[in-house]
Amino acid sequence: MRFPGRFTDQLIADRLDHVSLSFLVDDLEVRRGGVAANIAFGLGCLGTAPLLVGAVGDDFGEYEVWLKAHGVDTEHVRVSTTRQTARFMCTTDADQNQIASFYAGAMAEAAAIDLTPLLARPGGVDLVLVSPNDPAAMVRHTEQCRAAGTPFAADPSQQLARLGRDEVRQLVSGARWLFTNEYEAALLLERTGWTREEVLDRVGTWLTTLGEAGVRVESATADTLEFPAVPATATADPTGVGDAFRAGFLAAVGWSLTPHEAVPLGCALATTALESVGPQQYEVRPADLLSRIAAAYGDHTADRLSPYLEPLRLGV
Repeated sequence: MRFPGRFTDQLIADRLDHVSLSFLVDDLEVRRGGVAANIAFGLGCLGTAPLLVGAVGDDFGEYEVWLKAHGVDTEHVRVSTTRQTARFMCTTDADQNQIASFYAGAMAEAAAIDLTPLLARPGGVDLVLVSPNDPAAMVRHTEQCRAAGTPFAADPSQQLARLGRDEVRQLVSGARWLFTNEYEAALLLERTGWTREEVLDRVGTWLTTLGEAGVRVESATADTLEFPAVPATATADPTGVGDAFRAGFLAAVGWSLTPHEAVPLGCALATTALESVGPQQYEVRPADLLSRIAAAYGDHTADRLSPYLEPLRLGV
């Protein structure tokens, strides 16, 4: 929601011990979101077969139709009988100040989801991405991946602020991929009490998104790689940009490509999302992605990705 005035004009300095305010807003935009759903949306648009696992309310119906239409398997989503789907509600004023609330709702039931039958099914799954969720669910699902020998990626993201040392250590240890932004990387070190080298000894590869500066890729067994960002023609909305990067990166590694190709695809998809309003309003246009990748990383990288992206243009 957008309030045309200023919140500060409504606040009286010597009356802040009792606040009762109502803001008449000019517009209301309802956008689909949620970290796991955003990533699954991107993976689906890239022609992979993502399985979305999480807890929602019985208000999920319309959203489910949207996700299925974009290639997301929602069979394993748990529907709560008592709570609505998690929701973030935000009002922004003329100075870009924000007042927001987050309703966890059905997310509180995510820890009741058992991944074991899914991991044990014929063919199993290639990788489990543990995204920010109910903390107990994140820990449980990470432990189930380790027990089943299923590769997993750790993406604690905004939940780092409320996770304890032991929880973060559990989430990170054994991860094939670890995703953070630059602030979260510093917070992760503070929360675990580990040095950067100690983290790298416990994960396969650590990817840190650096905004306009691109992406850093670190491993205990290889030299650090730095990738520039794909330039944007305009900045419409940063929400979900990191999720789009993860979708592009994971799609490419799912095609058995290396970070040298996966990071560029992630960056190109992230920029595509940045140029759209809302985390699931962008379109995957293979020719545009390949053109951006060639300009930023060279024709060789684009040529390596072309066999996987061209079928999307042809509708194969």
